[in-house]
Amino acid sequence: MPNYTVTVATGSQWFAGTDDYIYLTLVGSESCSERTLLDKPLYNDFERGAVDSYDISVGEDLGEIELVKIEKKKYWVHDDWYCKYITVKTPYGDYIEFPCFRWLVDDKEVILRDGRARLPQHDKTGVAKQHRRKELEQRQKTYRWKEWHPGFPMSIDAKAHSELPREIQFDSEKGVDFVLNYSKAIENLYINQFMHMFQSSWGDFEDFERIFMRIKNTISEYVMEHWKEDFMFGYQFLNGCNPVVIRKCTEIPDKFPVTQKILEASLERGLTLEEELKEGNIFIADYELLDGVTPNATDPCTIQYLAAPICLLYKNSQNKIMPIAIQLGQTPGEDNPIFLPTDDEHDWLLAKIWVRSSDFHVHQTVTHLLRTHLISEVFGIAMFRQLPAVHPVFKLLLPHIRFTIAINTKAREQLICECGLFDKANGTGGGGHVELVQKSMKNFTYRSLCFPEAIKARGMDSQEELPYYFYRDDGCRVWQAVTSFVTDVVNIYYDNDKTVQEDVEIQAFVKDVCSFGMQDFDYCEFPKTLRTKEQLVEYLTIVIFTASAQHAGVNFGQFDWCSWIPNSPPTMRKPPPTKKGEVDMKYIVESLPDRGRSCWHLGAVWALSQFQENELFLGMYPDEHFIEKPVKDAMVKFCKNLSEVTKVIKNRNEGKKLPYYYLSPDRIPNSVAV
Repeated sequence: MPNYTVTVATGSQWFAGTDDYIYLTLVGSESCSERTLLDKPLYNDFERGAVDSYDISVGEDLGEIELVKIEKKKYWVHDDWYCKYITVKTPYGDYIEFPCFRWLVDDKEVILRDGRARLPQHDKTGVAKQHRRKELEQRQKTYRWKEWHPGFPMSIDAKAHSELPREIQFDSEKGVDFVLNYSKAIENLYINQFMHMFQSSWGDFEDFERIFMRIKNTISEYVMEHWKEDFMFGYQFLNGCNPVVIRKCTEIPDKFPVTQKILEASLERGLTLEEELKEGNIFIADYELLDGVTPNATDPCTIQYLAAPICLLYKNSQNKIMPIAIQLGQTPGEDNPIFLPTDDEHDWLLAKIWVRSSDFHVHQTVTHLLRTHLISEVFGIAMFRQLPAVHPVFKLLLPHIRFTIAINTKAREQLICECGLFDKANGTGGGGHVELVQKSMKNFTYRSLCFPEAIKARGMDSQEELPYYFYRDDGCRVWQAVTSFVTDVVNIYYDNDKTVQEDVEIQAFVKDVCSFGMQDFDYCEFPKTLRTKEQLVEYLTIVIFTASAQHAGVNFGQFDWCSWIPNSPPTMRKPPPTKKGEVDMKYIVESLPDRGRSCWHLGAVWALSQFQENELFLGMYPDEHFIEKPVKDAMVKFCKNLSEVTKVIKNRNEGKKLPYYYLSPDRIPNSVAV
């Protein structure tokens, strides 16, 4: 009588084990085994971290094992179980791996294919094709698109984290409770005594410094000491939290009427403004997106203000980026003066503060929320809907959307919802952040997610012209490493361009992203088909890079750069000045956030800058969804390339007062999960 040995591995997460009944059926090409009870309740099998083995005898040869069916039946109360993998040893001594890495909940069954990745056109048996089809039919019922706000990318159809499929929830919902985490952060920062002091202004900058002394780190302390200086203001456009706004200026826009006479004191090479433009020494940061956005009006006791400034920057002879002119509105006029470094120090300082505040809003809502969180969720939902677990692209992308749908759902539940935490301290709260996303969607294109192209489109690609643009340099290194890895994996499964074209599932995936996720907006230019291996490699590189490196580059520096509140005010309580010479230090301090809003802001940027517990960084794939040696070899090569990038960045940072490490691979999580 043929005998099969089945080994079952239970996850090591808290509450991963189960006391429920577990049944297993082997499905072969010739026959099926009987439904076998593997464990009775309270027999101490399937405990957290356990690996249990069972012998299954069958009356006849099952043929090639194609599927393993697992069923969990309630013993007393429903007891979720996390199954890592199942290994089947056949009567002939062969071992077949069946990766699972998912939760079994309620009285549900899971049917597993063996771990070899296959394209749809390479499945030949009726059993395999039917399983593939049924898996996607079930997933499409489970993972449904929903429009959260008009004009937004689509999101998951779930009002709360608890409504999500168990396999994409956080292991512990408590760990991602924004209210709890922000409150803990405020307590840890020793500022909880101020958190309810709304409308209470700080006395002076030294007041800010007194609460800051307990929480400073190397970079944030340096920011506190130098934030008023023009070089620090300019440096942040290159290597701060939002290094994606600055672009080379080749022509002064009509709405910003600066002239040679106005700027000549700042142009130190003896060239005219026109000559400096031609030499590539003039840059611009335009916050036009904020024009007309409604300021936060959720607190009737505090009027809050927004501005849409334009800032002109100059690369001086030391290759430092320096501000040379600031206009705080989009429409020129007598009530919208152009502020200059030669103006009264208070006028110039307040103008820079307004730019930094505007940059904070664009960073939080556009650079961070829209262009990493929301777009990664679109990729994730489409992946679950269109790619079965046996597809190589599903196996490749799954680690890079880990917890992304969960963190976004939690954010919609607590953070960016109506009356959410975002409203407490942010000038775009109360609906302005929604308007900002809707406006920025009109400029959001597929090509803008391609890192090297995005850098080049802003005229920022020359290392010779801008030798200290570390975001660009490190980003390009990581992009190349990811591209190389994706190319290796794609080459294993796709022989040629025709193989890509004939993969109906990958075509359905990209179409779902464009037609549903991005709502088929004409201006987004997301592809609906992929015709070549090169296009597929670029598409998958974009998905992985956006979820990992791009998110890390714009998220984890928030405490460094935004904790010194005068450097990144989350809101402003006085309107932008309309004349010069009327501002003093008292007016500036009263413009800045009050004590309560300052504390909520500090709690937010601290919490958002923390890695998850048991974080998985780029190149770490502990769940072995791939079992093929060529893919494992590609992963080893990927890790080696990433290690070399880490070493280059570490060597460059040695001895620097302002090290740049946000795109060091050892600090880049695999996915958007915070």
